[in-house]
Amino acid sequence: MEENFRDSIGTITQEGKRNFIFPKKPSGRYYDYRKYVSYFLLIFLIAAPFVKINGHQFLMFNVLDRRFNIFGLPFWPQDFHLVVVSMIIGVIFIALFTVAYGRIFCGWMCPQTIFLEMVFRRIEYWIDGDRGAQMRLAKAPWTGKKIRKRVLKWFVFFIISFFIANVFLAYLIGSDQLIAYITDGPMEHLSTMIPLLIFTGVFYFIFAWFREQVCIIACPYGRLQGVLLDDKSIVVAYDHERGEGENGRKKFRKNEDREALGHGDCIDCLQCVNVCPTGIDIRNGTQLECVNCTACIDECDHIMESIDKPKGLIRYASEDEITNKNKFKFTARMKGYTAVLVVLIGVLVGMLFMRNEVEANVLRLPGQLYERKENNIISNVYTYKLVNKTTKDIENVSFELMSHKGEIKMVSQDTFTVPAEELAEGTLFIEINASALNGDKDKLEIGVYSGDKLIETTVTQFLAPRSYN
Repeated sequence: MEENFRDSIGTITQEGKRNFIFPKKPSGRYYDYRKYVSYFLLIFLIAAPFVKINGHQFLMFNVLDRRFNIFGLPFWPQDFHLVVVSMIIGVIFIALFTVAYGRIFCGWMCPQTIFLEMVFRRIEYWIDGDRGAQMRLAKAPWTGKKIRKRVLKWFVFFIISFFIANVFLAYLIGSDQLIAYITDGPMEHLSTMIPLLIFTGVFYFIFAWFREQVCIIACPYGRLQGVLLDDKSIVVAYDHERGEGENGRKKFRKNEDREALGHGDCIDCLQCVNVCPTGIDIRNGTQLECVNCTACIDECDHIMESIDKPKGLIRYASEDEITNKNKFKFTARMKGYTAVLVVLIGVLVGMLFMRNEVEANVLRLPGQLYERKENNIISNVYTYKLVNKTTKDIENVSFELMSHKGEIKMVSQDTFTVPAEELAEGTLFIEINASALNGDKDKLEIGVYSGDKLIETTVTQFLAPRSYN
């Protein structure tokens, strides 16, 4: 057999042009399982920005206002270190999951695959028909029937893309804001409507035309798996030992003794190729384009059943299991990733428990020097910012010096209120007798109080003349 499959990808022709894939409609137990998982994830994806816990949107990533809600917990820019640790945990988890189970995330949980295979392609099967009908329609001249099918499909694709863009916008600006914009009408918010239409166009382009190219060209995960996978990783694999036999695969002939002739169980029906959404032949081994969608497993099992052969010619297995009959084991490499993951999760949990509900910053006003006052008093002017991360107002907020004897004077009122999930800022003066200072740059510890309750402490610097060292 001439092996030229590694020289090019299935979505590109010999001339370098786009080769559109018309996969056969999958069916089988794995496809049914994937549908259940996809329905759950689609409901979660659509509902998450509209569900609220204690008044917080369940998931929100408002980059413009730097407001984030994750599982109902509000996070601020001051919590960026938590985001960094979470991202590192995500990367390690993906690495561990890929080492153990290959690209299973892509086939079962990736939004790109779920929307493409479980939404857009199912609509395409409904309008255009299965693989053969789609191929005939693509080659057919532009008759009235073809125009009606194309216009209907493109219109439905656009509506779904517009809906996805709105859900995406709800994650970015908040569901309440989105509903308010919809109620007011698009003409009242053109600055939002235009980006919304741009996102709609992007989603339409991806799901109507670019499709599997996202997984092959744009997504870096396909290339990452080439680094992470080894012969002990569980992937969607073709059992070449059983399928090829001693003399290779052969077309099926009734009442033929294939074992006596030395042929394997693969009858070269190409159904695993026809059903593949990325157009590859899984019999050529693990490839960049494979997203582990299991469509080839279901199709091959159907064929094996029809010729009275055992299922599992294509199945979840490692190369080591197929070649050496070794069952899956938790390797030292996996144990290493797991240990790092457990440590990082422990660090994140600890940081979450130590996370303050109030974030306080008191900083000297830039460009301002100290001021000498009567009775040997040195005064510095500061700006303060208080972030209330809770869902309740914090009332009767005041500042007190904890490290030095002195006085804090507010520019406006002596106490104030920090609204729920808001930022309060202002100006204050700190006055300290020079005799209480230890140098020209003393560190001050300031307590933030709500009534008589200490809710936060912060540190700032106090500037004084050198002669008071």
